[in-house]
Amino acid sequence: MFSRLLLVLGLSCLAFAAQAERLKDIASIQGVRSNQLIGYGLVVGLNGTGDQTTQTPFTLQTFNNMLAQFGIKVPAGSGNVQLKNVAAVSVHADLPPFAKPGQTIDVTISSIGNSKSLRGGSLLMTQLKGIDGQTYAIAQGNLVVGGFDAEGRDGSKITVNVPSAGRIPSGATVERTVPSGFDQGNSLTLNLNRPDFTTAKHIVDRINDMLGPGVAQAIDGGSVRVSAPLDPNQRVDYMSVLENLEVQSGEAVAKVIINSRTGTIVIGQNVRVSPAAVTHGSLTVTITEDTQVSQPAPFSNGQTAVTPRSTVNAQQEAKPMFKFGPGTTLDEIVRAVNQVGAAPSDLMAILEALKQAGALQAELIVI
Repeated sequence: MFSRLLLVLGLSCLAFAAQAERLKDIASIQGVRSNQLIGYGLVVGLNGTGDQTTQTPFTLQTFNNMLAQFGIKVPAGSGNVQLKNVAAVSVHADLPPFAKPGQTIDVTISSIGNSKSLRGGSLLMTQLKGIDGQTYAIAQGNLVVGGFDAEGRDGSKITVNVPSAGRIPSGATVERTVPSGFDQGNSLTLNLNRPDFTTAKHIVDRINDMLGPGVAQAIDGGSVRVSAPLDPNQRVDYMSVLENLEVQSGEAVAKVIINSRTGTIVIGQNVRVSPAAVTHGSLTVTITEDTQVSQPAPFSNGQTAVTPRSTVNAQQEAKPMFKFGPGTTLDEIVRAVNQVGAAPSDLMAILEALKQAGALQAELIVI
């Protein structure tokens, strides 16, 4: 049955509207996800930029534990040993879905002590564990550090980027597979990247139009359950075609995003403004302080004195009032604001005032 459905899916994809989005771009398969891994290890081979063990005793403790595994015992009374070429680091990575033992993944290394730079160092064998405490990968290799720092004898110093963190491309080998649940059960659940009831309905209608009623069912505004073949090989072929279906997404919620720190303003396409009249201007007051010397007449009893003189000037910019008609669109908003030459800070004040007046038909978000 599903073999014939694959052919129907492939032919139907070609006839759908070109402006729609692929299903793989707006939804993901439940259970098919990456997993975070973390580990703790040592970076060696640094050029005197390692941890100061008097302030980071855990570095020396870790180093001694490593030597003990090789049968080397550090003599007692050596607690003040300075390991200038060693640094304690945290190692983290993302384990992609379907990763198999023997494959490699990238790892990121960050100093957790007071090491000045990890440049030129090598990470010793480090276990990467998941949230369940199991080891899923082993990391080791030479670091690639993009930053560096330099310091002179007079105390002057320059730092470029962050020298206390680096990466090892393909620096960890996968040792354990994470079950994904992709090949279990007779159905799969598609989770929308942006939950939307309209998009969920379009996905259900699109699939059911080709495969028949009941094949796809909406669980809620963010998930759709789809029947799938039991055979893993057919399931992969089935999802390969299904994820390339063109689906019309629902329009986004009307939003206006304001970044008050950078002056960035983003207005969504569905923003509307109710009838409103806006005027915006600024009053500039300039105060100038001058001094004058008061000189008395000759042969008089007066004394020379210095007197202050203030000049106050007020100037207000003349900016015309502009009116928003019913159902004003984004293009009309931008055109009206540009006509009065409003700066980003002025536009922020206008949008906030429109929201308070109930004329801005959008969600106003300040970040």
